[in-house]
Amino acid sequence: MAELLLAAEVPRWAGRFYLRHWALVVGLSLVASVQRLVVVNWGDLVPSGVAFASEVVVVAARVLLVVAIWRLATKGERLRWANARSFAARHWPSLVWQGVLLAAAVLVFDVVAEQVVGGLLPESARQTYLAVLLFVKNPTVIAFTFVWWVGLIRQVGVSRPVPVG
Repeated sequence: MAELLLAAEVPRWAGRFYLRHWALVVGLSLVASVQRLVVVNWGDLVPSGVAFASEVVVVAARVLLVVAIWRLATKGERLRWANARSFAARHWPSLVWQGVLLAAAVLVFDVVAEQVVGGLLPESARQTYLAVLLFVKNPTVIAFTFVWWVGLIRQVGVSRPVPVG
């Protein structure tokens, strides 16, 4: 149970981080949201060169988002590889729980939301549903997942002891 609690510290931290820096996280994520809305919903009207260029802009915005999250999350922290190895050796069940929690999130927000619900819709509504879903998922689920991953790296690499229990 202590390892599950330790694993749950990361999404709790990620939630606090997301709320504290929501303007930055949502702002950079909206680049992908708008691009997905346009390209998925009206892709046949978007020239292939513009679609490709917009994908490059999305990748750049996401890299910038991850770098910004990293810099804010690790400010004043000292992360070391030796700490990560030690954490993994002592708290491997916590890391397994992290995988389970992330897998559950993927199941709900990717498989269920995109494939199951999307599959229940009539063919004529699927493209618009997917475009709107991706518009919403980019600043929420996808951005939160980036924060979660940085939080996980932060947890395993900190130089101070991690409390258990």
